[in-house]
Amino acid sequence: MDVLKLSSSPFHFTAILNKPQFPNQCLQIPLFSSSSSSSINKHSRRFKLCAITSSAISTEESANPFEVEAESERREERFDWYAQWYPIMPICDLDKRVPHGKTVMGIDVVVWWDKNESAWKVFDDLCPHRLAPLSEGRIDQWGRLQCVYHGWCFNGSGDCKFIPQAPPDGPPVHTSKRACVAVYPSIVQNEMLWFWPNSDPQYKDILVKKKPPYIPELDDPSFTKLISNRDLPYGYEVLTENLMDPAHVPYAHYGIMGRQQPKNREKADREGGKPIDIVVRDLDVNGFITNQELGTSQFFAPCVFYTSFSLPSKKRDSNRQDNGALLSSENNTVAPNTSQRKAMLIFMCIPVGPGKSRLIFVSLRNFAVWIDRIIPRWVFHVGQNLILDSDLYLLHVEERKILDVGPSNWQKACFVPTKSDAKVVAFRRWLNKYSDGQVDWRGKFSGILPPSPPKEQLMDRYWSHVVSCSSCRVAYKGLNALEVVLQVISIASLGIFAATKQSLVSGAARVLMVAMAILCFAASRWLSHYIYKNFHFHDYNHALR
Repeated sequence: MDVLKLSSSPFHFTAILNKPQFPNQCLQIPLFSSSSSSSINKHSRRFKLCAITSSAISTEESANPFEVEAESERREERFDWYAQWYPIMPICDLDKRVPHGKTVMGIDVVVWWDKNESAWKVFDDLCPHRLAPLSEGRIDQWGRLQCVYHGWCFNGSGDCKFIPQAPPDGPPVHTSKRACVAVYPSIVQNEMLWFWPNSDPQYKDILVKKKPPYIPELDDPSFTKLISNRDLPYGYEVLTENLMDPAHVPYAHYGIMGRQQPKNREKADREGGKPIDIVVRDLDVNGFITNQELGTSQFFAPCVFYTSFSLPSKKRDSNRQDNGALLSSENNTVAPNTSQRKAMLIFMCIPVGPGKSRLIFVSLRNFAVWIDRIIPRWVFHVGQNLILDSDLYLLHVEERKILDVGPSNWQKACFVPTKSDAKVVAFRRWLNKYSDGQVDWRGKFSGILPPSPPKEQLMDRYWSHVVSCSSCRVAYKGLNALEVVLQVISIASLGIFAATKQSLVSGAARVLMVAMAILCFAASRWLSHYIYKNFHFHDYNHALR
């Protein structure tokens, strides 16, 4: 065994390669030294990960082409998971009439609308009295958050304003600090509610020092956007790396996400997979940037990952070049460029708890905007849920396999010899370098995930999406009502047919009533199946696609 040493100050890497006489291919992933700056765009130092082609490695050898051992890698910078902004939910899916219970980073919070301050508030989801969940409470007629266990009421600052059990002429026990609820800093930006997962008073004005990543296209009226959210039964790490993997799309989502192939290109298989050249650059504690033929992507740690596509316009300007939208190093904003047809896919990956995550997905484009004005939002969500379901079980099982070998041993256990895995490798490297290969749960995770539930429960759409989506919730109620109406019409038609004397109604009318009854009954049965398949459970069998 030979050892190839690659030196890049201030880091020193040793790549262990078996049988160096075999041909190899190199994947360039730049890196650079750590810095105290909050900028993502840094001066990078490039290094090469030499990948031995799989055809040149014998079955006895399990050398990982990306196995790079850091001999003296400095760990001056650590990623603080509790000093970041996290998106909770899109504003369009929050009902101002009721409190909402959500979990982020293992922290249970309640989100509610304070009409007195005209602002969304994020509190600890527990009443200081007997620790009952405030998310099961209500908003009273004075706009206060009320705990329904004993009626304690709180204002937007977390102060207790009323304790029904306290005598009016007694001591003002509601003014005690112990009667207050912890309040988290929060902000609405890009039509998303964000919160800071630390209620310590020192972070009350954290917005002055640090803001969530801002993407101007989300507020640009020339763009149409579709927003969706879903809770998923696998962790943040697996969710994020899956969204960074373009190579799985034609296989895991075959028949769902169609990719137009050039007519003159020969396909190696039915699905049309092909080599993907991806270059990763500017990797640091705040994330990294990648370039590929489909566009430019950026990971802004820990939650935001997006890809920007520039499509040919009808009148192409040869003097203009669009390299995609990138976050500014000074104010964390995306430089908009709407001179061309442009599309963006924005993924917000939220760590909920060990083995659980939440995805907020936004699709943006500045062309064909009329489509979204005609087709209801819930129709798009049906397709998006099918896409998520098509690899949901794969990722749920994969996460448990990774946990068995240890998250920090990911690169040793996984064989990733092609450039199409560059973003995934870069994300795992970022995770290993700055966070020991996993989310910091601060002792809340024992290292053992609960047993896998049945598929019907694992892939349930109702509790993971429908109840949290304003448009799908309305559509679900409407379609169920329509099903009942069709059944009533069917039964009524048969009743009229049976009660009407033959001499009073023509034969054609009687046949029409029977036909209507049969058609309405058949339509109600079809609608019942449609509702169950699209709002509850839709199994996905890859072998039969």
